[in-house]
Amino acid sequence: MSPDAKPRKVPAQEQPWPGATSEMDPPPDHGEESYVGRERLVGKKALITGGDSGIGRATAIAFAKEGADVAITYLPQEQVDAEATRAAVHAVGRECVLFATDQRTEDANSELAVAAVEALGEIHILVNNAGFQMAHPGGITEFPSGQLEQVFETNVFASFWLTKAMVPYLGHGSSVIFTTSIQAYNPSEPLLDYAATKAALNNLMVNLAADLGPQGIRVNAVAPGPIWTPLIPSTFDAQKVEGFGADTPLGRPGQPVEVASAFVFLASDEASYVSGTVLGVTGGKAVF
Repeated sequence: MSPDAKPRKVPAQEQPWPGATSEMDPPPDHGEESYVGRERLVGKKALITGGDSGIGRATAIAFAKEGADVAITYLPQEQVDAEATRAAVHAVGRECVLFATDQRTEDANSELAVAAVEALGEIHILVNNAGFQMAHPGGITEFPSGQLEQVFETNVFASFWLTKAMVPYLGHGSSVIFTTSIQAYNPSEPLLDYAATKAALNNLMVNLAADLGPQGIRVNAVAPGPIWTPLIPSTFDAQKVEGFGADTPLGRPGQPVEVASAFVFLASDEASYVSGTVLGVTGGKAVF
């Protein structure tokens, strides 16, 4: 999105979870045309979870335009979006390997780590981006059975298990990046469980930065604010989606490509002394 473009109000809409990019109005900007690479990741190999759409797709495209080959994970029902990501990466001459997997077990993540390394030869960048949320307007006494487990398994456990499995393959100078959220600092009541997982990931990131720093592995996080991705119309009702992001100081939702730039910086050698840090991309909402 051009910095000078006038924000367009997001109209009311909703989709079944996990949502599809093709059904979104307006279409999100993943950087297919707007992102300009500057050769900051030449020769790098990256594994990006949740890379089929939204922030994950934009990050895969940005990494590719910076010279990296990528592997992405996604749920089997997101195959169409995953193939669109692969096509966008191939269009700029880089490799994109697809892994349809549910990461909610330790075994799945162990198998994924081995498969990704075999597919790309090596991995230098791990982006733990896959996430799940489902807005629930009621209080804790009305919280749906099973949702807490799904949210924590997807957001926290999978990130922990995949990082654990990948560490033996990550060399000096490698980068691990978590997608957290403004929700970790300014939680919304309908996202009670989701907000808690993002706070947990911030804490996990800081501890891993201390743990893995002696091996030359940097660990950081990106905390997005309201970003226009399929997760929004597929996890909120239509009335909540209408006007999404208008309450930020910048008066609009962010586009996935605007978050991808933060991942590029943290993955690149430009951030060689940056570890244990949360980089906010929030449209003006405070991250502290």
